[in-house]
Amino acid sequence: MRTIGLIGGMSWQSSAEYYRIINEAVQARLGPLRSAEMLMFSVDFGPIERAQHEGRWDDAGVLLQQAAKRLEAGGAECVVLCTNTMHKLASFIEDAVAIPLLHVADPVGEAAKAHGITCVGLLGTAFTMEQDFIKSRLREKFGLDVLVPDAADREVVHRVIYDELCVGIVKDTSLAAYQDVMARLVSRGAQAIVLGCTEISLLVKPEDNDLLLLDTTALHASAAVEFALRTQPQ
Repeated sequence: MRTIGLIGGMSWQSSAEYYRIINEAVQARLGPLRSAEMLMFSVDFGPIERAQHEGRWDDAGVLLQQAAKRLEAGGAECVVLCTNTMHKLASFIEDAVAIPLLHVADPVGEAAKAHGITCVGLLGTAFTMEQDFIKSRLREKFGLDVLVPDAADREVVHRVIYDELCVGIVKDTSLAAYQDVMARLVSRGAQAIVLGCTEISLLVKPEDNDLLLLDTTALHASAAVEFALRTQPQ
């Protein structure tokens, strides 16, 4: 088994989901007393959140580089960045360490193609929905059309993430608002909805929807398990 390195804390609620999903998957694959070999460096989200909203992305990138280097020094054999938004800075991590970064968009694109999906709706922070670091990878690497909500809906989705989900608040009214946003994306042609923020799966559950949901948290964590358990080349 190879050692997974997690950069967490953005937020810790979703990082805990990564830890749970990875260990449950390893247990299911290897046996009831088995668990994953993992290292986690959990950052203080406060300074990073301020840097995001003040546009100081390079400052946040330096913090991610430091976290990745600590994981590599501790023996991690890959880096899993437990947040969609900070994949804007994926190149900072890739430039800082020799071990691979498992990009969050790749298992999403692979899952979409496996389902025969050609058009997805993307929910996430305003940064993820409005900037191109996730959308362009899904388009260019997997040939997907990517739709995002209109401006008013993007504001709702973003606010719920930061004001509620990142601090552990889950509201039925917010779920209803998200369901309305998703329905509007489907009416525009989305065949599946990408839950493109690692907190959204705390609110939106498969059993609450008839839509095909591509949950980045579950897909990314599963990709980490595949990496850890894959037979290494001789």
